[in-house]
Amino acid sequence: MTRILAATDLSAASHNAVKRAARLAAERDGQLHLAHAISPGPFDDIQRLLAPDSPPLAVALANDASRQLQDIAHELAHTATHCQVIFGKPVDSLLDHADIIAADLLVVGSRGEGLLRQLTIGSTALRLLRKMRCPALIVKNPAAAPYRRALVAMDFSPAALAALRLVRQIAPEAEQVLLHAIEVPFERKMHYAGVKRAIIQQYRSEAQIKAMQQLHRLVEIEQLPPAAAHLFALPGNPTDLILQQARVQDCDLIAVGKRGLHIVEELLLGSTTRHLLAEGKCDVLVASDG
Repeated sequence: MTRILAATDLSAASHNAVKRAARLAAERDGQLHLAHAISPGPFDDIQRLLAPDSPPLAVALANDASRQLQDIAHELAHTATHCQVIFGKPVDSLLDHADIIAADLLVVGSRGEGLLRQLTIGSTALRLLRKMRCPALIVKNPAAAPYRRALVAMDFSPAALAALRLVRQIAPEAEQVLLHAIEVPFERKMHYAGVKRAIIQQYRSEAQIKAMQQLHRLVEIEQLPPAAAHLFALPGNPTDLILQQARVQDCDLIAVGKRGLHIVEELLLGSTTRHLLAEGKCDVLVASDG
């Protein structure tokens, strides 16, 4: 992980994301790229109405944004920092820029103004996550220290495995909480069909045993330090389990895959993602398809 791209709208709210990106880049002796997006269309329309003979307003805004990016870079004091003002629709222009610089990680804030608000709230956030070609880190908290404890949503899919390996890249010293949400096939239909609760509980217990065995095998295959790996296979709604266990286990990072078999796929479709970003207290790391 040598190139980290941080998107900033130049507001105070985006400072946490920039600081986290700078910390990650410094820890890996990598390049830090700062980007600010400007949508020129509306400004050009306003200028044609108010001052048609003046220099393009977008140029003035870009120059001002470039100066602010340079000030941020100077404050961070990271020697390999590159600043870029980009034009176009926020999501598309940001993703294109990530491709151009071959970014290994895209870092954005969970709340912001302008670009970041569009990126992290509502349908635009979902489009960013669905269209991204590199992993994304959505930052909610100050970057006072390296990540201590990461919860990885584990459904044993390739995407979940990618999320686990990504955590080990950006937080090699962090403890890992591997959480699998137990889903008994046709459990709801069995309830409706009058199947005895004891039988359903037996199916659930068997599923839990199997899941724990898979988690232990995963720890061995991935060569995770046993003392730093905490394994849980629990019944319940996947999203609720993630939020609950992130609090109980005192995690400061949640990691999910972009596509999965059960739990991870649900996290990135519709209201569940908004719920995770809105209600969770942790930063959220999303592994890409690749």
